Amino acid sequence: MQTFEWIIALLLGAALLSALARRLGVPYPIFLAGGGALIPFLPGSPEWTLDPHLALTLFVAPVLVDSAYDTSLRDLRDNWLPVAGLALMAVGLTTLTVALAARWLVPDMSWAVAVALGAIVAPPDAAAASAVMRQVNLPHRLLKILEGESLLNDASALLLYKLAIIAVLVAGFRYRVAPRFSC
Repeated sequence: MQTFEWIIALLLGAALLSALARRLGVPYPIFLAGGGALIPFLPGSPEWTLDPHLALTLFVAPVLVDSAYDTSLRDLRDNWLPVAGLALMAVGLTTLTVALAARWLVPDMSWAVAVALGAIVAPPDAAAASAVMRQVNLPHRLLKILEGESLLNDASALLLYKLAIIAVLVAGFRYRVAPRFSC
């Protein structure tokens, strides 16, 4: 029952932080991120382990679907080249930078593991980016390009992550060639 109570408290806290951000005119993701960072410091806060598939289903998918509904297909089609270029380049460069930093900090880490780590942290939050950009008076085309790019970041990062995991698994399978004996 304690888990249910914590979930209710977290939802209530998120609603209060969102209302406070709206009252102060600050993008709500800033307050939500700050509130989430403070949770471990609360006395008696639980230590949960959440299945990644459950987190993807419960949190990431609904946020992306909500952002996708706000994105115009016409605007996305009209700006597909800058959107795709930004999505691929931003995630690719971030993944590469994180992989290089990880290998520099932990030289024994394989490149495949470093790239997987980079792909995990590469995509920015689409909903947070949209919330912040809507409060800044950007030109319509630039706003639509950035919104479309933030939606495609997750797809390109997921593809890089899957490829890196496959590389890790393939590297784990070592085969031996049996010596040939001649008679």
